[in-house]
Amino acid sequence: MKEETDYTEGNKEQTDHPDGNKEQMGKAKLNLVYVGIFSVVMFFAGLISAYVVSMGDSFWLKVPFPTAFWVSTTLIAISSLTLLLASKFAKGGNVKGLKTMMGITFILGMGFVYFQFKGYGQLVDNGVHFSFNRILVTDGRYGDYFEIEKDGKYIEVNGNDYFLSGEKLSDNEMKDLQSFMVQFTKPDNKMIFDVKEYGKYKILFKNRELEFKDSHLITSKGEELLYLDAERLYKLAVNICDGRGDFYVRGKMGEDFHVYYKGKELEYENRELIYQGAKLDPYLQVKSMESYDTASSFLYIITMAHLLHVIVTVLFLLRAVIFSFSGKINANNTVRLQMTGVFWHFLGLLWIVLLLFLLFIH
Repeated sequence: MKEETDYTEGNKEQTDHPDGNKEQMGKAKLNLVYVGIFSVVMFFAGLISAYVVSMGDSFWLKVPFPTAFWVSTTLIAISSLTLLLASKFAKGGNVKGLKTMMGITFILGMGFVYFQFKGYGQLVDNGVHFSFNRILVTDGRYGDYFEIEKDGKYIEVNGNDYFLSGEKLSDNEMKDLQSFMVQFTKPDNKMIFDVKEYGKYKILFKNRELEFKDSHLITSKGEELLYLDAERLYKLAVNICDGRGDFYVRGKMGEDFHVYYKGKELEYENRELIYQGAKLDPYLQVKSMESYDTASSFLYIITMAHLLHVIVTVLFLLRAVIFSFSGKINANNTVRLQMTGVFWHFLGLLWIVLLLFLLFIH
């Protein structure tokens, strides 16, 4: 009888042992996810710290968030809810509900990725690029070397707006100017322009009109433009065709974007930055002209780093969707779903934290 009892208990231990192993393995896998989450938190903490430190003694550009980012935020928030429902259905044995919610979650995840890229497109359309952009236009700045006359009147620039006789150029007038200047964006290897039209516009170089002769521009000395000056004209033409005046970012300073120095917003009057009610001193003038748009670079780096994590996790979501349809995820096996769910919820929360940080700081 004792032997039978021992055998039964031993058999029970052998039967229960695999389930215990399975549970322990599930916990171990979840612990690995938590370790991954910790490393991601430390990574983004480093980026945020670098962002804050860089703001200290720099000119800082602040631009509105693209509307597409708000759409993607809504999608990732809803996807967390649908994934919670999928987990609930899996534990309850509701196979149909599990499949439906997993499919919806995957679609919402793809939607997040799509609208993030759409947001980057909106930033680029507004002149906000990943890198290599200065805040102020210095190369090919209108008025430094070249000016333009139309029907005997000087075209003037203030900010990113072009004026004629004190009136801002209309959209059609601006397009007409751009269609004229576009011929100076395609020089040959020696920076010689093939000018097909001069017409009502005239270009002045150092306050002297350039003559139009044999499809070339000739200085008052009867010579073609030097290579360096031709390159300056080329850069001016590119700026005009891209709708830029004094700033690389498009729009009006103070409305469409803002410039800060040491946490104080700057103003812009008569093509000069104003800091605390006065023009910038010579040192700050040089510094402002040499300043790159570091803020926008950080915006891209932080959001793209998050997006990269999302894209990888979306692939795991797809894997979970396949497993839910094949029956590998069920009431008795939800570890894969739990692992994917924990990291997905974390990424959703992380995005909201980053969004709030960038919203109030950027």
